[in-house]
Amino acid sequence: MSTSGLTSSLLSQIAGSSGEANQFVTDLNQLAQDVQTGNLSAAESDYVTLSDDALKGTTSSTATTSASGITTNLLSNIASSSSSSTSLLSELNQLGTDLQNGNTTSAQQDMLALDSTALNAASSTATASTTSATMPSTPAQSAELVAAIVQAMGAGDNSAVSSALAELASIAPSSAGASVLEQESESFGGSALSTSSSISGLLQGLNTSSSTNSTSTLSLLG
Repeated sequence: MSTSGLTSSLLSQIAGSSGEANQFVTDLNQLAQDVQTGNLSAAESDYVTLSDDALKGTTSSTATTSASGITTNLLSNIASSSSSSTSLLSELNQLGTDLQNGNTTSAQQDMLALDSTALNAASSTATASTTSATMPSTPAQSAELVAAIVQAMGAGDNSAVSSALAELASIAPSSAGASVLEQESESFGGSALSTSSSISGLLQGLNTSSSTNSTSTLSLLG
């Protein structure tokens, strides 16, 4: 059970079907919850369920926001990028291996890696849509800041996360996006977090806030 059996082409197929994407995100949600709480026996079962549903094309009518921070929209962004999809599949396979070996700490780090892939996929799509004529330095700056955010979250350094988010807000292409990023910066101003849910919290916060402001997560990260 150490490998998911997923391929890049199958991931694209899943992302292209709303029902299959919903099911994948729902399965991933349950897997992330059990990994984060250290319930390895349940997580192993969740991993098998996710793999089986993905391979069999099982669908559900409703989607659950993923505890990993990966939504159906982000899944589509990941599947459309060869590097992101390769990373996701590699991380899923590593997660399967660590679950099989009963390595809770490594499994939680694998979930953090999945979160990082989602955040970077969102950033990459956003910067690609930003024209160099109007924002010549934003793509490079955004990529550097997102990398810094991911690294700081992995280290549990909320102060660094807050600073990087504030800087990202200063170069956001829209006032709505800047406002949301500033709010997220303030929310990370407290004590450091060491759990693998930190990046997922940011992703979910951005998605929730973007829904309220009618602004896409990708444009916020632009």
